[in-house]
Amino acid sequence: MALVPSLMFLNIRVSSPSITFLSVLSTLGTSCPHLQDVIVKIPSAADNLIHKISPFLAQPISQLNNLHSLAIWDLGNQGIEHIMQLQTLQSLTLDLRVASSVEPYLQFPGFHGSNLLCLIAYALDDISNFLSSLQVVRSKEINVRLMPSRPSNSGSTMLSQFFAVLQERCDSDILESFTFVDLSSKAPVQLDVFTPLHAYCNLTKLYISRDHDISISDEELSHLVKAWPKLEALTLSGYIFIDGITVPTFHGLFSLLRLCPALTTLSLVIDTTKLDGIDLQCPGGGICNKNLKDLVLGNSCIESPLNVALILSSIFPHLERVGLNCWGLAPIISPEELSAIEQWRLVNSFLYGFGVVRKRGVVE
Repeated sequence: MALVPSLMFLNIRVSSPSITFLSVLSTLGTSCPHLQDVIVKIPSAADNLIHKISPFLAQPISQLNNLHSLAIWDLGNQGIEHIMQLQTLQSLTLDLRVASSVEPYLQFPGFHGSNLLCLIAYALDDISNFLSSLQVVRSKEINVRLMPSRPSNSGSTMLSQFFAVLQERCDSDILESFTFVDLSSKAPVQLDVFTPLHAYCNLTKLYISRDHDISISDEELSHLVKAWPKLEALTLSGYIFIDGITVPTFHGLFSLLRLCPALTTLSLVIDTTKLDGIDLQCPGGGICNKNLKDLVLGNSCIESPLNVALILSSIFPHLERVGLNCWGLAPIISPEELSAIEQWRLVNSFLYGFGVVRKRGVVE
């Protein structure tokens, strides 16, 4: 009754399919020819269903000639080939945590003209193996998400191997957005492990989030971003869990703004206490970004809310406030962190006041 010709969006969660249900599902391509968005999921503890369901999905999905977005698990070699036949597909989310078979991937042509390729896995080598099976990936946006389940070694060596595969398979002129979320590993890495992304000079969005802190110095930050003058959104760290880890200072932030003048969104933990060599009247030599309106500085250490607000107001004249939602990431808020939160609230109060004065001056 639900699978009618006018259906355009379908979200199915399959828990205990009967033969009758699977038979109906196999008619999807003919009973719902106008489908544009399809999401098919199974319970996380029901991997055994994959082998049972996949044969009933691969063929009908390949018949959906209007399909724009698909989120599904790894359907195996035959299923991947069917998906690549979809000429209208713009967004593909592929869950590699479960697969229809354990056979090695064949050599596939790849994805041409898609806007988004999102790959979800437990281990980084699973994603590397899949990308290695593609001749080319011409997606504007690539999302890689490593989920927590079993112990994983996604340290520097594994990351280097992954980026080598990515650089070989992904068209460097087309990629504009790259997201890397690693919730599977506690292995520390240095920031320079991400420098192979320099091959993608057209990046406008870069989001890196790991379950382990990344050490970032002023020089390393400048070296990382120098290849991306078009960058509009950058997330490198939202919350630092380890005391004593290296983070950039305002000097690194000034360099970032010079190298990436188009930034509108920034998330980065910095050390705001090191103000040596900074003229509060003209911080950063007068560097100014009028585009940035979304700033998250995580649990950046702070001593003088007024000085911090003066600097931020000068380099980001249209910034209304600093995002503080990141403080909810900590499992327990210590008295020191509560004090820091209050200081950042003071920063926002000052920014609001400076903004009011600036607007009045413009009006007058």
